[in-house]
Amino acid sequence: MNIDNLVNKIGALDKNAMDQAADRLNSLTKPIGSLGVLEDLVIQLAGITGNVMPRVANKMVVVMAGDHGVVEEGVSAAPQSVTPQMVHNFLNGGAAINVLARCAGAQVKVVDVGVADQTLRHPSLISRKVRPGTANMTKGPAMSREEA
Repeated sequence: MNIDNLVNKIGALDKNAMDQAADRLNSLTKPIGSLGVLEDLVIQLAGITGNVMPRVANKMVVVMAGDHGVVEEGVSAAPQSVTPQMVHNFLNGGAAINVLARCAGAQVKVVDVGVADQTLRHPSLISRKVRPGTANMTKGPAMSREEA
């Protein structure tokens, strides 16, 4: 299945559920819009599910790990060698996302979609590597459409 087929399967948002969710948020004892993007997410989730107060069971955070080629331009906060360390930290529960996931009662799954390091191994790591890092986008496309 390609990306176009996946996109074509996405249905329209339920506008009625979104309006009701917005009305509900605006009726709460708080300044209107004070929760910022969180309110937008609640409204969007209502539109996706068709439920004004959706409950999400079996919550999961999926961390997609990969390296980007534009690191060659010196624009990254850390060198590429840090990526495997970060992946191990995610897998061992020691990253900020793990703390947030625990607070939300969510599992964390880590997927290697493009880590440049070819020696990265861990029993809980899901390997779906498209390629070992993207190309440098300042010198051409980072990925092909097929890779994306």
